[in-house]
Amino acid sequence: MAKLYFYYASMNAGKSTTLLQADFNYRERGMATMLWTAGVDDREGAGQISSRIGLTAPAHAFEAGTDLFGAIAARADEGPLACVLVDEAQFLSRDQVLALARVCDELGIPVLCYGLRTDFQGELFPGSAALLGLADILVELKAVCECGAKAIMNLRIDAQGHAVNEGAQMAIGGNERYVALCRRHFMARLRG
Repeated sequence: MAKLYFYYASMNAGKSTTLLQADFNYRERGMATMLWTAGVDDREGAGQISSRIGLTAPAHAFEAGTDLFGAIAARADEGPLACVLVDEAQFLSRDQVLALARVCDELGIPVLCYGLRTDFQGELFPGSAALLGLADILVELKAVCECGAKAIMNLRIDAQGHAVNEGAQMAIGGNERYVALCRRHFMARLRG
């Protein structure tokens, strides 16, 4: 039976790198994959998965209304599809996560999702909440806080490096906008 996987972590844990490595491993063995990423993340150009260490790959971009099941089923009709890999999975809707579960259950294609668990306020993203509830396999990838402990929180910072604790849940950015911290240091920085 095909499974739905959720690889989650804070910023800078290597989620995109791990996804691209998995994609490479499948393709190296002659197996076809289908890559997806959030359309809102266009830092490296629309439809691009990129990692901090310089790896990149083209991907299909999903938006709020994208019919993932339909698009994946249409691709599977063209020929064997070994797996589907989804980056920035925190931006999926609950319905899209349910569609990915259908890909596993009805099409027999494994789906590997990679994303943040929580936002800059410690709240679950909708896609992450759905994946935590529905995924067959949950895998936490590790990032490291400045103190050496496991980083589980994503602190949003302003241009001066000060903590930001208000604003929209979705604000795309990298190291210039977020710092991965352990909970203790996250809370301390929020308190100022």
